[in-house]
Amino acid sequence: MPAAELTLDPHFTVGPVSRRVFGSFVEHLGRCVYDGIYEPGHPTADAEGFRTDVMDLVRELGVSAIRYPGGNFVSGFRWEDSVGPREQRPARLDLAWHSTESNQVGLDEFAGWCAQVGSELMYAVNLGTRGVLEAVDVLEYANIRSGTALSDARVANGHAEPYRVKMWCLGNEMDGPWQLGHRNAEDYGKLASQTAKAMRQLDPDLELVACGSSSAKMPTFGAWEHTVLLHTYDDVDYISCHAYYEELQGDTASFLASATNMDHFIESVVATADTVRATLGRQKRIKISFDEWNVWYNTRYHEVDQITDIEQWPTAPRLLEDIYSVLDAVVFGNLMISLLKHADRVTSASLAQLVNVIAPIMTEPGGDTWRQTTFFPFALTSRLAVGEALDVKLSTETYQTAVYGEVPLVDAVATHDAASGRTAIFLVNRSLDAATTVTVDVSHLSAVSVLETHTLADDDIYAKNTLEDQERVGVRPNDSVTVADGRLTVELPAVSWTAIALG
Repeated sequence: MPAAELTLDPHFTVGPVSRRVFGSFVEHLGRCVYDGIYEPGHPTADAEGFRTDVMDLVRELGVSAIRYPGGNFVSGFRWEDSVGPREQRPARLDLAWHSTESNQVGLDEFAGWCAQVGSELMYAVNLGTRGVLEAVDVLEYANIRSGTALSDARVANGHAEPYRVKMWCLGNEMDGPWQLGHRNAEDYGKLASQTAKAMRQLDPDLELVACGSSSAKMPTFGAWEHTVLLHTYDDVDYISCHAYYEELQGDTASFLASATNMDHFIESVVATADTVRATLGRQKRIKISFDEWNVWYNTRYHEVDQITDIEQWPTAPRLLEDIYSVLDAVVFGNLMISLLKHADRVTSASLAQLVNVIAPIMTEPGGDTWRQTTFFPFALTSRLAVGEALDVKLSTETYQTAVYGEVPLVDAVATHDAASGRTAIFLVNRSLDAATTVTVDVSHLSAVSVLETHTLADDDIYAKNTLEDQERVGVRPNDSVTVADGRLTVELPAVSWTAIALG
C-alpha cells in the first residue's frame, strides 16, 4: 500500500483563511437565475418569487460572497433594465449565451436574496460595451443612502437602505476574443484604471478587481497581467484568475492532478504581480480573486449546447448543466485544497456557478432540488477551514501523468484556529487503484481528539446524483482514523477526498 507522511505545526502558517474564499457565482446564464434561485410558481417560492428550498441548500453550502451578474453576460448588460417596476422592464437579447433576458431579477432583487442567504454581494460592472460613467452610476444607485437622482430612484423602488457593496469587478475576461468589447491589455488597463479612479472618488474604501487572464492557456497569459497591472497597480486590490478543468480523452490520471495546474497558475500570477510591484517600487501586494473556478466539461458545450438559431433565443434554456461524478468531486475538493494552500494571496474565490449551471445545486422546475457530488467538499471545507492555513510538510510517493508529468500521489492542506484550538486536515488520494495510508505528525498541536471525519469515495468513480437518484453519492465517516503518541493515521481509498476535524 502506498504511504505518505504529513507534519502539522501551528507555528508555521501560510496566511489567514479568508471567508471570501468560499464564494460562488450567479450569472444570468441558462437556468442559474430563472428556474434556479427564482421560480415564482414553485411551491416553496417566497413573496419575491425565490425558491426557499434552494436558499436552504445555499446556506448549508456555506457560501460567503457571490459574484453577480456575470460572467460573459455582464459585457452586454444594461443595469438600468433590471431595476424599477417589473412590468416596465424590457426584455433584451443576451449576445453572450444567445438567450433572451427578461430582467425580472436584477440588482435590487439579488441584493435582497443575498441578505436572506447570508452572503456578501460582489458586483461586476460592464467594461465591455459600457464604461466609466455607467460604473459610477450603478455604484451610486447601490451604495449612496439618498439625496441624489440614482440613490433616490433606489429608495423609490422600495429599497431605503443602501446595499454597501464592497467588492467590485472591473469587467469580465476582457482578454477573451469572445467577450463583447474585447480589448488588448494596454487598452483594458487604461480603462480599468480610469474606472477605478472614478469609483474611488465616490468611495475610496472599495475593493476593486482587475481582470486577469481568462485561462492560463491564453496566448497572452502573463504578458496580459503584467501590462494590466502596470496601469492599475495603484488603483486595484486584486487581479482575477479563471480556470476550469475536465477529464479529456479518458486521461483520468492527468485529470486527478488538475490542482497542480491551479498551483502553478496562482504562483505564476503572484510572480508577475510582484514583478510589477518591484518595477514600480510599491509597498502593497496585489491579492488574487480566483473568481471563476470549477470542473466544467466545456467541450460538451461547444459540441452540443450552443444555441445557433438566430430567430429562437429562449429564456432560461438548459445550458451547461453538467452532472458531476465522484471523480469530479475529488478533483473539485483538490482545487479547494489548492486555494487554501495559497491563502496568503488568494483571499477571494468564486465557485462558478451556484445553481444548475456547472453547479453544486440542481433544481427541477416545479419540483425538487438536490446536492451534486461537488456540494459535499465545498460545504465541509467552508465549515471546517477556519483560522490560519498551515504550511504543511508533505512527503508522498508520485505517479506519472501525460499532461503534468510526475505529480504527488497525495495532496493535502490543513488549517488551525488558535482561538478554538481546532484543526482541520483535507486530503486527496489521486491513485486510481490503491488505498494510501497517511501518517500525520500532530505532536505540535496542544490537543488532539478526532471530532469528525468525512470521506468521499465510491467503487464506481463515475457514480452521480441525479433527479432520479438524488442521494446515490455522499460522504461517510472514515473509521480508519486513529491517534496515538502524537501521530494520526488515516487510510485514504483510491480516488478519494477526506476531511478530518480535530480539537
